[in-house]
Amino acid sequence: MTIVAARIDGRLIHGQVANLWTTKLNISRIMVVDNDIVNNDLEKTGLKLATPAGVKLSILTEEKAATNILAGRYDSQRLLIVARRPDRFLSLIEKGVTIPELNVGNMSQSSETRSVTRSVNVVDEDIVAFDAIQGHGTKIIHQMVPNDSAQDFMSLLNKVR
Repeated sequence: MTIVAARIDGRLIHGQVANLWTTKLNISRIMVVDNDIVNNDLEKTGLKLATPAGVKLSILTEEKAATNILAGRYDSQRLLIVARRPDRFLSLIEKGVTIPELNVGNMSQSSETRSVTRSVNVVDEDIVAFDAIQGHGTKIIHQMVPNDSAQDFMSLLNKVR
């Protein structure tokens, strides 16, 4: 199986993911992992429209995503997994999916969040999930676009604990 990249991005598929990351990494399939979007036809339509031509799209629950990945359904493809929050990736890892590196791209600000970077804001549950993900051996980085230098995300996170 070829998971080329895994990215947290609250916007899911948008300019940076659809154009920059997909092109740079030669992605053949984008997998959105979100238990709620699976049942939201409007959001699914928006994601389909944002997906670049020639790139396949899967919108799956955490359970179905893990099952499909572990069954080898994407072994011949270059897969980019995108989700809004770290708990989705923790769920995949706990179900047996190996994610060597996780890129934290964009997590929106709200009244409950703490700012880690200009574009990454977390709540306490996110911090717990990031700690657990790192505990499973996944390297966590922050890189908005391919031309940016990757930063060690946990070092950034430790400054706001």
